[in-house]
Amino acid sequence: MNHLSYKEIKEKYIKFFEQNNHKEINSAPLVPENDPSVLFVNAGMFPLVPFLQGEKHPSGTRLVNSQRCVRTIDIDEVGDAYHCTTFEMLGNWSLNDYFKKEALSMTLKFFVEELGFDINKLSVTVFKGDNKIPRDTESIKIWESLFKKYNVDLKGKITENGKEDNWWELPTGGPCGPDSEIFFNTGKENVEIGNNVFMEYLKSGNEYKDLGRHNVDFGGGLDRLACICQEVESIYETDIYKPIFEKVKELSKKDILESQRIITDHIKAATWIIMDGVIPSKTQQGYILRRLIRRAVRHGRKLEIEGRFTRDVAQVAINQFAPIWKELKNQEKYILDTIEEEEVKFSRTLQKGLAELDRMVSREEIDGKKAFILYETYGLPIEVIQEILTEKNRKPVDINEFNEAEKSHRNLSRTASAGLFKGGLADTSEQSTKYHTATHLLLSALRKVLGTHVYQRGSNITPERLRLDFPNEEKLTDEQIKEVEHIVNEQIRLKLPITFEEMDKQDALSIVPFSAFEEKYGDILKVYYIGPKENPFSVEICNGPHVKNTSQLGEFKIVKQESIGSGIKRIKAILI
Repeated sequence: MNHLSYKEIKEKYIKFFEQNNHKEINSAPLVPENDPSVLFVNAGMFPLVPFLQGEKHPSGTRLVNSQRCVRTIDIDEVGDAYHCTTFEMLGNWSLNDYFKKEALSMTLKFFVEELGFDINKLSVTVFKGDNKIPRDTESIKIWESLFKKYNVDLKGKITENGKEDNWWELPTGGPCGPDSEIFFNTGKENVEIGNNVFMEYLKSGNEYKDLGRHNVDFGGGLDRLACICQEVESIYETDIYKPIFEKVKELSKKDILESQRIITDHIKAATWIIMDGVIPSKTQQGYILRRLIRRAVRHGRKLEIEGRFTRDVAQVAINQFAPIWKELKNQEKYILDTIEEEEVKFSRTLQKGLAELDRMVSREEIDGKKAFILYETYGLPIEVIQEILTEKNRKPVDINEFNEAEKSHRNLSRTASAGLFKGGLADTSEQSTKYHTATHLLLSALRKVLGTHVYQRGSNITPERLRLDFPNEEKLTDEQIKEVEHIVNEQIRLKLPITFEEMDKQDALSIVPFSAFEEKYGDILKVYYIGPKENPFSVEICNGPHVKNTSQLGEFKIVKQESIGSGIKRIKAILI
């Protein structure tokens, strides 16, 4: 096996698929632009949804990249050897180009000939079929041929599973199909290292029919591949995490491995999430970010780390990944200030929690459920609660009862999160398409009213409303809101056409110099114009769905504005 750094693994992967006529595309930001069904991008496929559905991609039909992702369902599981919140997913796609034979052949060749994996340690799973969909005999025959090519005994190499293991579809229906996973035997367990999804069916209701096109979506976790290549038993021992983990260990007065891993993971995740436009808050992406930072602070107390520490850990995380994500360096001070500010706020909350505990102790017995409420609301660690109860000669908390309350909360959180994080094909309903177009109009109007410092820092679109985050020191006055509404509605009344053209990145950025997340763009971009190209009202780089003419939008109205962070404002608007 080749002992490779994570950078070398990624470089080999991109180069291998480029040599097989794939075009590299950049990682999209963590916050999806047009998919309200997910809070964060959690797989490489989500930014490509419109193209998997049939829209032409500017870079062609064969694509490859490494996509930064957030996985939040298992936040409570972080601390073991493998679970993590942020990671990079290596992905390659065929958009109605090659299919099963080429996909499986390239997957195996990459692992065996590029990474040097022992083929005798590899095995695969395939779809065994059911009463609605036939057995994936094509993939089975391909794998048999590939293993024979390497003179490998087929016994135990190919396992057939049902839909629960080897089928990909969404509860809402749409493109779907069988998948084929590939595993590496570490000697202790079989670790999944990649999965090819073959989208060849269309689900409508409970019926399946031929999709009329075929897509391949491969995904493989870089963290796991680094573990195998570097022959370590934990992701925290890889060169992805090690510098951050070592900093946490240096700061720790106690040596609690689980807590050290949690801080390492959560602060790394926080730097990536803030880089992509999220700030700590009580809802949505901001709630996840706040939870990560505060959970890190809680475990810092368990490790008896002195004083404020999150900024120091975050600095190492930024240094580690700035060569990959340049926005980390560009926003370095902002990211560090945001994390430290949240740590300070949480310290105040902890003090409130101690006061609340004192009040409760004077009136009642603290059982496991009440202790967990203190822990969840104020961040008071159970160890602190027990110490204070002992000092006050009160009965200690029943740990089993506390653990049961925590387990119930975790199950509820996971169930509630499943709908948000399972993900879906991007919402391309008629109403969401209208809101996407209206967001372009709003951004252009804000730049005319407030100034050219305004750009899209973040957005979220649902079938009910649009939301736009942008930099500005002051909230809009009532007069400015009316002026923005008037400008947008005037463009709607003018019945402006909406068109696009493809051009290379340099030309596109010369036309749209205020584009956010510039690093996500590939070499060929789509530039959308609202109004005549020679004198457009709005011009933006975008892949999202748009209406054909502004007259389709209806009346635009701003319903709310708020400050969501230092110098960041948010507007919510509707179409009537």
